[in-house]
Amino acid sequence: MTKIIGFAGWSGAGKTSLLTKLIPCLKARGYSVSTVKHAHHAFDIDTPGKDSFLHRASGATEVLVASSARWALMHELRGAPEPELGELLGAMSPVDFILVEGFKRNAHIKIEVHRRVNNKPWLYPDDPSIGAIASDTESNEHPLPHVALDDIEAIADLVETLAWPLDIAIARLTQPGNGA
Repeated sequence: MTKIIGFAGWSGAGKTSLLTKLIPCLKARGYSVSTVKHAHHAFDIDTPGKDSFLHRASGATEVLVASSARWALMHELRGAPEPELGELLGAMSPVDFILVEGFKRNAHIKIEVHRRVNNKPWLYPDDPSIGAIASDTESNEHPLPHVALDDIEAIADLVETLAWPLDIAIARLTQPGNGA
């Protein structure tokens, strides 16, 4: 059964660095892992001049590129609204865990990633869907489980304990007001 958990924090908190260490840790425990990453800006994964780029530039809504090593599906919104997290999760292939980076305003279970040098406010307690904190600070002010940002094994333990089944996450995220 696929389970999901998010990692939320301000830019520069170390979410991507954490996930690049956490994924191999979870895989070493025998789990299959996928990720969903939110980008706040336009991005391109295609190479200008390549056939797939030309298909997309010509107006195709979706372009699927496949080889013996991988396949990728690109979907152009062409002015349509950005899909909600629940919809994106529903499009993922089954794995043990889907780790969600970003989407900090969504109502799925999350681990807050907080770094002192960012000098940003905590997301918890304003976000009730935060179930634990990974930080480079020691804090007794939060009643949530709190682990060191560099303790990847402890963070993997939190993932195993806190992650929601995918169907529950999608049901919660698709309720009005929970997917903003």
